[in-house]
Amino acid sequence: MAAGRFTAGQLNRLLQPRSVAIVGASDKPGALGATLLSNLLANGFAGPIHLINPNRETIAGLPCLPSVAALPEGVDCAVLAVPRPAVVATLEALAARKVGAAIIFAAGFAEAGAEGLAEQREIARIAAEAGMVIEGPNCLGSVNHVDRVPLTFVETRCRPPSGPGVAIISQSGAMAAVLATILMARDVPVSYSVSTGNEAASGVEDYVAWLVDDPHTHVVAMIVEQFRQPQAFLAAARALRAAGKMVVLLHPGTSGAARESAATHTGAMAGDYQLMRTQVGSVGVVFAETLEELGDISEIALRCPALPRPGAAVLGESGAFKALTLDLAEQLGLALAPLGDADSPALRTALPPFVPVSNPLDLTAHGLYHPEIYTDVISSLLDDPRVGSIVAGIIQSDPVTCAIKFPPIMAAIAGRTLAKPLIFAGLDEGADVPAERIAALRAAGIPWFPSTERALRALARLAAPRPAVGPVSPAPAIAGLAGQRGVIPEYRAKALLAPCGIPFPAGRFAASADEAVAAAEAIGYPVAMKAQAAALGHKSEAGGVLLALGDASAVRAAFARIHANVAAFDAGIILDGVLIEAMGARGTEMIIGARHDPEWGPVVLAGFGGVTAEILQDVRLIPPGLAAADVIAELLTLKQAPLLTGWRGSPALDLPALAALIVRLGAILAGNPGIREIDLNPVILHPTGLVALDALMLVD
Repeated sequence: MAAGRFTAGQLNRLLQPRSVAIVGASDKPGALGATLLSNLLANGFAGPIHLINPNRETIAGLPCLPSVAALPEGVDCAVLAVPRPAVVATLEALAARKVGAAIIFAAGFAEAGAEGLAEQREIARIAAEAGMVIEGPNCLGSVNHVDRVPLTFVETRCRPPSGPGVAIISQSGAMAAVLATILMARDVPVSYSVSTGNEAASGVEDYVAWLVDDPHTHVVAMIVEQFRQPQAFLAAARALRAAGKMVVLLHPGTSGAARESAATHTGAMAGDYQLMRTQVGSVGVVFAETLEELGDISEIALRCPALPRPGAAVLGESGAFKALTLDLAEQLGLALAPLGDADSPALRTALPPFVPVSNPLDLTAHGLYHPEIYTDVISSLLDDPRVGSIVAGIIQSDPVTCAIKFPPIMAAIAGRTLAKPLIFAGLDEGADVPAERIAALRAAGIPWFPSTERALRALARLAAPRPAVGPVSPAPAIAGLAGQRGVIPEYRAKALLAPCGIPFPAGRFAASADEAVAAAEAIGYPVAMKAQAAALGHKSEAGGVLLALGDASAVRAAFARIHANVAAFDAGIILDGVLIEAMGARGTEMIIGARHDPEWGPVVLAGFGGVTAEILQDVRLIPPGLAAADVIAELLTLKQAPLLTGWRGSPALDLPALAALIVRLGAILAGNPGIREIDLNPVILHPTGLVALDALMLVD
């Protein structure tokens, strides 16, 4: 398993217990302790079950102990089916008996106010001191389907998987149970299900780390509202990916209630959700947008023998379906393999003369009286290296129609080892499809979907490019940065960053009108004058930027006017002076920034600048460690990307220079962890080269 706060042995005592204690055991129908005991007995748990109930001598034929103190030492896992007020004292007693792990069903802790929060902290303290793994509180428990150990108060019949399955890790117990139902209804094997609840003393990252080496798990399906240990999760997900496994994540909460920074545009635009998504995506996690999608993506990732590559092929039986698929593929960003009569001889041979080779393919109703067309077409697509996945959009209708179409589709894979996903997606949800037909597809590694839209959405998520993020070569520590704190104004930020290779206009700081004139004459007219103060984050709003000053008298007048403008804007702002800079050629405004989040780490923001930057949010967050070519690919996903490549006859802009700047900012953050934010806004991009007109830094 990946390195974390628990050893595999510690987590084994929770997830693979050899002995269980039920504190609050009961035989009352509906009681938590009663359902838990019923689950263990019904699923044939072979280890000792210790029941604690001071008011009963036996339950279900098993003896009851009067208290936790009567437990033998070293029970693997205790499940607390007791009210909140009894939890802390019970845990202390369990720790004294050297119990390895505990599950707490009770709610009313951190989510209920100060008193509950204090008790939750006590839970964490007990766990740390005793080396006890605690799941919860406020959780549904866990289910080990592999060994048939259901430690939950939801009635459960375990289904041990015959091979690797999907593990469910969810902060929401209810959603964990729902997802398990969704997957099992599709005959998708589930290995483990863990609901982490409030995560007082263990979190989702601990269970992901444990699953790295688990031979019974190939896909981890997660429902997470908040990552409490982001770096630990990233390390675990990275290790899981290296082991050839996949994490699929549903993360509720895309609203704009993110932290904002008044210091920089970067801080305001790189919100918590966007930052999380970027960093989590950088370690190979696939995002689902709905619970249904989470199940769909997990099924494809598990059932198909290979993950989809770029270039999907879709075959259908309707011209209207072909048009709808083209629309949906464009909306989803799902790349379709280019197939045509001239370059697809095998397909051309497989199709009747009146059916052109295209993608999507429209087989019409030809398959009803020549069903071998399904075999021939699918075989051709399986052999075509341009095709990374296949979706068969089939009209199923009724058992008779299914008997015509299903066998030739199955014949296409007979004797083959599938090297790409083949997905059967019915066009007619609700059609009378015999269960044995669906079961045969699934047994052959072909997912069956009741709708093509669901199949294409899931496929698009899986096929989306996920460039590898490599190690970052840190830039040298910035000379003069030590001892700096808070907002660093433009003139000082540029002095610190220019030696790192950030291109700025020629400029000089001036504390007086005379110094401003001298600076302008040294640089050469015309010049720009910009007000300088740490408290002045957005200079243009305060009238703190004056342009195209053509002579000494204009510079002197501007010096007085700029002080007056800022004073009128905010009398409390005292200027350090002004920055005099050379005027440059017009170009395309970009905003390039960097942020070092204390939880998620460094990220670089890139997008189109100007006054509409924060309104349009046309930005990308780029993790440090991407190669320059991958950075360019990210930039080309911006809404206004055509402006970068030459719009309506305008020249293409210097994307390599922009990518190099982004890579450099990532290196600067890596080498200078004290920098919280860097804001270069605007960066003027030209057909050749670029220049950063402004710079602001926030230093811890």
